[in-house]
Amino acid sequence: MTSFALPEAREHAAARSQRRALRPTPRWWRDASAVFAWAATLFVVALWVAGGGLTAFGSVGEALSDVGRLSGLLASVLMLLQVLLMARIPLVEQAWGQDELARVHRLVGFTSFNLMVAHIVLTTVGYSAGTDLGVVGTFVDEVLHSPGMVLALAGTIALVMVVVTSVKRARARLRYESWHLLHLYAYLGAGLALPHQLWTGEDFTSSPVATVFWWGLYAVALVSVLAFRVVLPVVRSRRHRLVVSEVVAESPTVTSVVMTGRHLDRLPVRAGQFFQWRFLDGPGWSRANPFSLSAAPDGRSLRITAERVGASTERLATLRPGTQVLVEGPYGRLHTGVRTSSKTVLVGAGIGITPLRAILEDLPASPDGVVVLYRVGRQSDIVLGDELFDLARAKGGRVVAVVGHRRRDRASWLPVDAGRLGDAEALLRIVPDIAERDVYVCGNPTWMDAVIAAAHEAGVPREAVHHERFSY
Repeated sequence: MTSFALPEAREHAAARSQRRALRPTPRWWRDASAVFAWAATLFVVALWVAGGGLTAFGSVGEALSDVGRLSGLLASVLMLLQVLLMARIPLVEQAWGQDELARVHRLVGFTSFNLMVAHIVLTTVGYSAGTDLGVVGTFVDEVLHSPGMVLALAGTIALVMVVVTSVKRARARLRYESWHLLHLYAYLGAGLALPHQLWTGEDFTSSPVATVFWWGLYAVALVSVLAFRVVLPVVRSRRHRLVVSEVVAESPTVTSVVMTGRHLDRLPVRAGQFFQWRFLDGPGWSRANPFSLSAAPDGRSLRITAERVGASTERLATLRPGTQVLVEGPYGRLHTGVRTSSKTVLVGAGIGITPLRAILEDLPASPDGVVVLYRVGRQSDIVLGDELFDLARAKGGRVVAVVGHRRRDRASWLPVDAGRLGDAEALLRIVPDIAERDVYVCGNPTWMDAVIAAAHEAGVPREAVHHERFSY
């Protein structure tokens, strides 16, 4: 482990000190949204009970059909809640953060899909008990003759595509852009299921309360998607009219892009957050990619820095000044507004240092107030090194580089030459008072898990560890 010597800091622009203070969304919004989700789910069960769900078990076939009906209702409400999770509602997104929101999104999505499969199987088997068609014949008969079933089957196929491509092994074989496009089929699946639910689902129309609930939930989901995934990005892009002003080669494999626009001081963004970016430079402009800010917003420009790991990131190096830019966001809770203490540790690996560099710029100056741990394989892999040195010195902090190839014998954030040093022990040696600081982590997901586990072992409370995973 090598501690970098820090040169004198450069003078910061006066506009940096005039950044508008933005209050983070209170964490209780997360609890409120969770209560709403549970209440909606329990209300669906109550509607099923009120509709005779517990009293209609006259035979095995009826019992299977009624349990299948409940499975379908729960699958529907969870699917709509999942759409709300994907709708990028600012209060929900800011309250949960990308990591937790992605975890809940996956849990709700797979649960909804499993309940949907259970609904199809249980109702088909239940209906077949009263006919001579058999299970397969009953299924075919329902698809061909029940109102809305053909559309529902098409919606189910769309959801199957989404679920299959969400499995970890499948995701690893897909480009982010392809995965993102396929994931949008979840909206199609939800929409195609609606006619079947309204035409053949008695629980949707059995009472005015049920009708208002289901129509209301569908309306909220639709309005949320249109408002926050379509209208808000269009409005912000038109208002701020971002264009590329400068493209800088930070290294042979890393590129920074600086963008300017109008009224950027009114953009509600914090250092460390990310946007979904679309560069209108030709084919491929419709594919959005997530990049964090690598410099604190100053009201005049925005900067991103990315490593070339695919076609989308390679395009950054070929952008020309004047290229128009569309944005969605800002997103994420990786910013200074979530701090719980006055001292900070920023732990980054590789290109993951870029949002932490922006956060460093946004932190107040304080003696020993910030320590930057920068994990790289080689000295030549260091990105934005001079800026980190200058900023750390200006803030009264220090930068520590952890250099070397990663360990293969166990999951660890340390390099091979760390010897038998434990992960938590290494953190405590570098930052003895780490338990009294906020810890920000960004890098490879597996490496981040090792850092987070070590931080907790070193005594850092859960609420003081902040991280953002940019995996999909």
